[in-house]
Amino acid sequence: MEYKVLVVDDQTMPRQLFESIIRNAVGYSLVDSIDSADMADIYCARTQIDLIIMDIVMHDGVSGIEMTKRIKKSYPNIKILLVTSMPDATFLRKAQDAGADSFWYKEAQEAPILEVMERTMAGEHVYPVSAPHVKLGDAWDTEFTARELDVLKLLVGGYSDREIAEKLEISFHTERFHMNSLLSKTGSSSRTELAIRAARTGIVVPEV
Repeated sequence: MEYKVLVVDDQTMPRQLFESIIRNAVGYSLVDSIDSADMADIYCARTQIDLIIMDIVMHDGVSGIEMTKRIKKSYPNIKILLVTSMPDATFLRKAQDAGADSFWYKEAQEAPILEVMERTMAGEHVYPVSAPHVKLGDAWDTEFTARELDVLKLLVGGYSDREIAEKLEISFHTERFHMNSLLSKTGSSSRTELAIRAARTGIVVPEV
């Protein structure tokens, strides 16, 4: 049996890598390779797809997690392998909640992508034990509380302190407590510096 694979990734190098692996793998054939998640469900409607390898953070405004939900609702038998280079720890839970069959980190993989593909097609759900650990300023990701990461995600999204407090339904005083803790732990001199550092590491990704 030959599995039909669709690659969805807006980064050229990873997309070309996946294309090469699929073309050289026994039992797999490449249906297409596209750079827009918003087109993935159209392919599912038009042709046979057995496996989708899809990036999570896409620049067209539709995330791989959002598209996974849409595809799984209409085509539950299609296997979806989500991939990312971002170490945002919330992605693992969100991917599972969306119904993704497996998950693979581009930068810190525990197993080769082909092995994960084969195990996924065999019916396994292959997920890393945890997200890769990253350092933000002076602190490792494990040093932040869940609420601090919530605040950080909204900060990276461009929200003010008062807007963050409103969105998290906490007092402005509590929000400032968490923000000052983040600044202290990371050694950042300002909200702007903290936001830039966090965006560069990918420790949190807004709106995904």
